Amino acid sequence: MTWIILLPLVLVVFWAIGIYNVLIKLKNRTDEAWSDIDVQLKRRYNLIPNLVETVKGYAKHEKELFENVTKARTAAMGAQTPGDKAESENMLTGALKSLFAVAENYPDLKANQNFLELQRELSDTENKIQAARRFYNGNVRDFNIKIEQFPGNLVAGMLNFKKRDFFELEEEAAKEPVKVSF
Repeated sequence: MTWIILLPLVLVVFWAIGIYNVLIKLKNRTDEAWSDIDVQLKRRYNLIPNLVETVKGYAKHEKELFENVTKARTAAMGAQTPGDKAESENMLTGALKSLFAVAENYPDLKANQNFLELQRELSDTENKIQAARRFYNGNVRDFNIKIEQFPGNLVAGMLNFKKRDFFELEEEAAKEPVKVSF
């Protein structure tokens, strides 16, 4: 008689443990994917001061542009949530596009080996950011589906798992990386 009562209870406990473990796995994958984005964004942030300094040597009178790039970089570095990061990254991408547009007016700069190497590294980084963003968004999708679908939503609700935000860039920024070729 006690087996009849205990067996369903034991099955429910094992079922809840199984769903919990899946949720933890998906949460950790999502956190890891965000870390990949963060690494690439930090690489991008580290390239920008070198790029600005290289351009400054040729375009001394573009002070406002350099300030805008620096402000956008600082804002992007300080953003915490994926939504805030996306907004600040879009602003930084726009500032970098302006910087490269100005650089086109300086033929000596376009031929500078350091500038060309920075362009190549930044372009490579932009491609890696896009790949990391796709990977992160795929993991967020899987995690969000699991915590919204029945019966996972029961366990997720009891254990306070929350939906994650996608890391979405503006359509223009997402379709084309910063143009760095001359």
